[in-house]
Amino acid sequence: MTVILSVPSAGAAPALQLRPWQPGDLQALLAAHRDPLLRRWLATSLTDEADARRWLDAQATGWADATRFSFAVIAGGPVGHVVVKTGPDGTSEVGYWTAAQARGRGVAVSAVNAVSRWAFDVHALTRLALLHAAGNEASCRVATRCGYVLQNALPAAPPAFPAEGHRHVRTAADRARQR
Repeated sequence: MTVILSVPSAGAAPALQLRPWQPGDLQALLAAHRDPLLRRWLATSLTDEADARRWLDAQATGWADATRFSFAVIAGGPVGHVVVKTGPDGTSEVGYWTAAQARGRGVAVSAVNAVSRWAFDVHALTRLALLHAAGNEASCRVATRCGYVLQNALPAAPPAFPAEGHRHVRTAADRARQR
């Protein structure tokens, strides 16, 4: 299944296309992961082509298994990533990152909103969680602007999550109220 979402420009945010990651995105993916700010907040950092290939393969497997719907955010080239992960217990989570050149332009808000709507409308999900490190104030702002309400603080869980975090939640009922 190939899903392509189009997002019109809005304010400072450029028009975006969201599509599954492709092997040709490898160099842009590695370039984004060279950014120290991005590496600071991600649980996994890609350092070489082998890491990037494994990551791209995992994204393709997630689509095939319907457990991880991973989108490259395209504005000229790949400038970000948004993913919806579905768990075995019916929980679903959205995650994202933006490359340095795309930050502060509304790209994350536009992309997270588009994928969240898609997840609620196409997959009939009832609840999405967005988790981030408590110190990542930019992610907190993105979550809030996308209608994700802060539900609770999360304790650190080393080694994967060495710092405290926040869990924001958006429900299908919230989506219905926004229409």
